[in-house]
Order: sequence, then structure tokens, then C-alpha cells
Amino acid sequence: EVYFKNLSKQKQKGVMEKNGNNHKLRVCVATCNRADYSKLAPIMFGIKAEPQFFELDVVVLGSHLIDDYGNTYRMIEQDDFDIHTRLHTIVRGEDEAAMVESVGLALVKLPDVLNRLKPDIMIVHGDRFDALALATSAALMNIRILHIEGGEVSGTIDDSIRHAITKLAHYHVCCTRSAEQHLIAMCEDHDRILLAGCPSYDKLLSAKNKDYMSIISMWLGEDVKTRDYIVALQHPVTTDIKHSIKMFELTLDALISFNKRTLVLFPNVDAGDKEMVRVMRKKGIEHHPNFRAVKHVPFDQFIQLVAHAGCMIGNSSCGVREVGAFGTPVINLGTRQTGRETGENVLHVRDADTQDKILHALQLQFGKQYPCSKIYGDGNAVPRILKFLKSIDLKEPLQKKFCFPPVKDNISQDIDHILETQSALAVDLGGTNLRVAIVSMKGEIVKKYTQLNPKTYEDRLALILKMCVEAASEAVNVNCRILGVGISTGGRVNPREGIVLHSTKLIQEWSSVDLRTPISDALHLPVWVDNDGNCAALAERKFGHGKGIENFVTLITGTGIGGGIVHQHELIHGSSFCAAELGHIVVSLDGPECLCGSQGCIEAYASGIALQREAKKLHDDDLLLVEGMSMKEEEIVSAAHLIQAAKLGNTKAESILRTAGTALGLGVVNILHTVNPSLVILSGVLANHYVNAVKDVINRQALSSVKTVDVVVSNLADPALLGAASLVLDYTTRRIY
Repeated sequence: EVYFKNLSKQKQKGVMEKNGNNHKLRVCVATCNRADYSKLAPIMFGIKAEPQFFELDVVVLGSHLIDDYGNTYRMIEQDDFDIHTRLHTIVRGEDEAAMVESVGLALVKLPDVLNRLKPDIMIVHGDRFDALALATSAALMNIRILHIEGGEVSGTIDDSIRHAITKLAHYHVCCTRSAEQHLIAMCEDHDRILLAGCPSYDKLLSAKNKDYMSIISMWLGEDVKTRDYIVALQHPVTTDIKHSIKMFELTLDALISFNKRTLVLFPNVDAGDKEMVRVMRKKGIEHHPNFRAVKHVPFDQFIQLVAHAGCMIGNSSCGVREVGAFGTPVINLGTRQTGRETGENVLHVRDADTQDKILHALQLQFGKQYPCSKIYGDGNAVPRILKFLKSIDLKEPLQKKFCFPPVKDNISQDIDHILETQSALAVDLGGTNLRVAIVSMKGEIVKKYTQLNPKTYEDRLALILKMCVEAASEAVNVNCRILGVGISTGGRVNPREGIVLHSTKLIQEWSSVDLRTPISDALHLPVWVDNDGNCAALAERKFGHGKGIENFVTLITGTGIGGGIVHQHELIHGSSFCAAELGHIVVSLDGPECLCGSQGCIEAYASGIALQREAKKLHDDDLLLVEGMSMKEEEIVSAAHLIQAAKLGNTKAESILRTAGTALGLGVVNILHTVNPSLVILSGVLANHYVNAVKDVINRQALSSVKTVDVVVSNLADPALLGAASLVLDYTTRRIY
């Protein structure tokens, strides 16, 4: 027992030393209204439960202290929290100016409170105008800010306020993966972002009140059954107050017509809220036998009411966030929550301009039961947040840092640029043909040019320049704005310098060639160059099966065998730009000779050249042609003849293709055991012939942990050109690196 007590003291001491001042972390939690208290209360209980680490100061302001909204500060006292300060900050009024004046009044009163409290950190929730005043005051007074629920999107002025608080805050607790990505995209430091889930879910998912019928009876009447009543909560939209008032009238008319018992909660303190209350009174809602109009319901009781309701209607964030945890049907009206992630229980009526639309939505949703959704939390947010608070080092500089992405080749925004389609010039240097295409942002090949690839360096470079100049000129006529040039070529490439280090034997006089400089100088555009296998992988990442996949491999099966490896969403080039030379994985020590000079490479078995070599051997021995096949005297034997012969029952051709497929499959197994991708994409003209053989070898030879890998055939018509275009489109338009 003494040992564990000492161990506990050492842990406590370690956390305090990390906090920098050998003292408890003094946390100020400021709550402005009933909604944000439902999110902050679980955190406050957690902080209060660990007095050895934290000191809690509670500041109450905003609508908590207004009688018209239920004097909700009382529920904070009922939860046994000591309220350090009460600030009356709401300026009465019915327009936008009242909100601005309320922010100003809070800014005047808060400095004195913060000077007295001197907190180490202030916790601010959400996107209300009161919260903006809190964050502004704390930031200007050099107090660290922890912002709850940043990065979300809802579709009103709340978005602007929420994102403004994000820029003021030093630490962020977000509820969903999308919100986390939004914060990163807003240049916030990833190390200061915690994906915790919504704190209210800790209470929601543990709510097991068996006596919910007494709660329903108390608020709606003793004759009401579960799933046979409606909860309505609608707020004014401050960016379009008149329309939101009209929509509220239509909602009440629809609810009156629907003729079900309904609990109507008063709206938030916002411009237009008084007018909404007048609409309620004008329609006699407070005295209507089917309606119960209330200013406030305690959160634990509100949970039970929405959990057992037949439907919730309105535009409250609670409808699209918390109610999903119970699978209760929700009708979300208007634009106030546009952009929020929702479960399948939410039906949006964004253009709620008639009573019939709302009534139809009620008929569709009422009484349904949907699967429970945990988009916004798993019930363990508070432990994560407390651990995050303990990790804050007060010795770190207070000035926050922004993680700006590098921006390349800034393009001026004029009206022509906005109207034109952003596009890339894509160049594919193959062994036979030289192709140039205009490729749009969506991967559409707008125009394509093809010429035979010249044999000499000088002729080849001159032709590339000529074709690129012609394509760039034509781009104007097809309304495309060229952002840059991407070049896909065989061989080993240094993409940083735009140099072909040395090429395959298929492209002659193509070693130590600087492609970037002459083309960039001629076209006055940025130029990117990469190996054709890497380009195929980039094409899959942007336009094909690899879109959104973190780890995958692309294998090109054509004249040669090549490929590209994408690991953690990024292409792997290797220390000497030789990564993903997948065609030269050795699968046999005494196999046929490869063009690289080695023996037993995959390419020596499974490439188009290898199959052509075997087809010629069969033809020379008069063993290729079978019934149903014919060849002209001058016709060159190719891999296609071997495949045709195998399809017509030539057993020797079948054996050669089986060996080739096995060699390719063994190479894929080696790849699986080395980089462990979740997806293998076969590309090129031979992909369909090999896919089943590769799957069979994986099932026979691979470790059980990698046998579940997906092996698919590419659905891209022109991966080389699309990959070359991706070089340009990825780097000139993306803002997250």
C-alpha cells in the first residue's frame, strides 16, 4: 500500500513538473448558455474529480443569467459547482446590433475577471458570439485557450465565429476526423489537436434512466407514450432573419396540422429570437392542448426526451449531433446546420418554404427507428481531454505557431482564370510513340496528340517542344488554363531536378537528359518529370482505385514491367530514385536473361517482350499456330499471338502464360511481404490476363496476414498521361502537403 501511494505521488509530481511550475493547472471554464454547458459539464466534473492536478474556476455569462431563458445558471449550482463570477453581458434587442453590443460588453467586463483569476488555461466551447468575446479577451491577455468543437462546418455566421476562435486558440479538441482535417488545413499545429469526440456523448452513451416515463409525463403529460411525441427546437438564422422567422411560422403550422403532442423549446439568444417567441404566442402555442412550450429542460432529462421521441424537428445542432446516438428521426430545417456530418436518421429540408414540405417530412420521419450513430463520439472524450490537459507544458512559448504549407507557382486570380478550366500538359515518352495531351482537373483528356518517338536525343527533344507549344496554343481555344507540364518517361529519373538519369534500352540516347530546363524556358511553365511506373501510381491515387487509399502498389504489365509504391499517401522514390523497379525483382536464380543484364527478373518472364520471345520460339519450331489461327508471311510474331494460341487450346502457350503469371505472382508476394500494401493494382495491356494467376499465387505462397490484400485491374484508360497530369495538378493546386 505504501509503495502504491509513493508511486501515485511520483506520477503526480511528474505531471506537475511537465506543466512547468510545480503547481496544479488552474483551469477557467466559461459557459454562456444551456447548450454549451451540456458539452462543458462532463469536462468540469472530470476536472473536479482530480483536485491533485487541477484547480477549477467557473465563469458564467450570457443567457444563463436571463429569466426569459430559464436562469439556467441554477443547473450549474445544482451540479454542485462553485460559480466564481457571474457576468451580465447580454444587451437586450432584436437585431444584429444587439449581438455586437453584447460582445462589446463582455470584452469590457472580462479583463477584470481574468486579472483576478489568472488562469493557466481557459476552456472555450463552440461558435457563439459570447465565446468569441471570451477567446479574444484571453488571447489578448496571454492566457492559453483550449477550444472545444473547432473545425466543424454548419453553414451560418457560426462558421465564421468558430473559425475565428480556432485562430485565437492554442489547443484544440475536435469531435470528428473531418473536423481534425479541417483544423490541419487551417494551418493549426497537428501536435496541439486532440481528436477526442464530443464530451456530451460521455453522458449520452451512459444514460440508462429506466424511469424515463416519469420525465415524459412531467414535460408532456401523463397520457403520452414513447415514440408518440415530437421535440421542436428552432433558432433564428442571423444571416437571414426574415426567412428564418417565416420558416418557424411554417413549422408551427405543420406541427399543428400533424396533431401530435409536441414539446417546443424557446430559441437561443440571437438576433430574431424575440420575434420567434412572438410568433409562438401569436399562434397560441403556449395554450394549445397539443403543445408544451418551455424555456429550458435540464440536459439529463432532455436526453431522455429526445431518446424516446417519435421525431425531433428544427435546426439545432443537437438534432444532427447528439440525437443520432439514439437513432431518433430528425428533420433538419433550413441552412443553419448545412455542412455538418450526420447519421442516416437526419432528413434535410433545406428549402423549407411551404407548410406542405415540412408536413411531408413529418409523415416520412415520425415514429421511425434508425441505427444509433457514433459519428461524434464513443463515450470516452473526457478521459482523453484530461490527459491532454495534463500534457500541456507551461514552459512552452505562449505565442502559437501556424503550420503553413509551401505554396508553389502562385497563379494570379483574374476573371479569365476563374472561367477557364485548370488543366495540365501531359507528355508520355514511350518506346514507340510520343504523346502529348491537355488533361483537365477531373482527369478528362481534352485533346491528345501522337507522333512516332524519334531515335535521337536532338530530334526527340525538338519534337517534344514542338508538340507542347502546339498543345499550349490549342488550350486557349478549348478554354483551358495550363498550370504546368508533367512528363512520364521510362528509366530512372531524378524528379527533384527533372533529369532522366538513364533510360531503358527501349528509348535510345536518353541518359543524363535535363528535360525540365529547356521545356520550362520555352513554355514559361513549371515542369515535373518522373518515371512512368511512378506516374501510373499517381494516376491511380488521383483518379483511380488508389483514391483515398493510404498504402497501395501499382504494377504496369506492358512491353516491360514497372510500377510505383504509395506509402502513407506519398510516392516512394528511394535514396537514388530506384524504388519500385518492380519488374526487376528476381524470382528465379537461373531464369531467362533480362534486358537489365540480370537473370530471372519478373520482366524476363511476364513482360510483353518476354512473351514475344517465347512466341517466336514456338513459331520457329512450328508449335505456335493451332486451328483457328493464321498469320501472314510478313506479320511479326507478338505476345498477342501467344495469348490467342493459349485461348484456342495450345497447351505449350498455356504453359508459358501460366509460368509468366506465376512469376508475376511471386513478385507480388515479395512486395506484400516487404511493404504490406492494402491494395495491388494491375495496369497495362496484360493486366486482365494475369490478375487471376496473381491471386492464386498469393493464396498459395503469401503469409496469412497479407492474403486479404485486394488485387484489382486498373480502370484508367490512359494511366501514363493521367499520371503525368497528376504531377502538375497535385503540386499546383493542393494546399496540404
